[in-house]
Amino acid sequence: MKTIELTLGTASIHELVELAGRENIIINTQGGKQFVLAELDDFELEVEQLKNSKEFMAFLDQRSKERGTIPVEELRRDLGIN
Repeated sequence: MKTIELTLGTASIHELVELAGRENIIINTQGGKQFVLAELDDFELEVEQLKNSKEFMAFLDQRSKERGTIPVEELRRDLGIN
């Protein structure tokens, strides 16, 4: 991960995106704030979108409350274990 000190005229957003395409970067502002610029792959993007989906989170909440059980005998039969 590379750190960049952001001062006036340091880098354009295009240059920062180009850098982030090669490696994740930390951007330090003049005001002392820090930001991370990183390329997201499809999986990370999907996770982020699902995290922000109220419907999906409600679905997960409902599923976590369900207590489906499988008898050991059925599990052994399904797995071919005697």
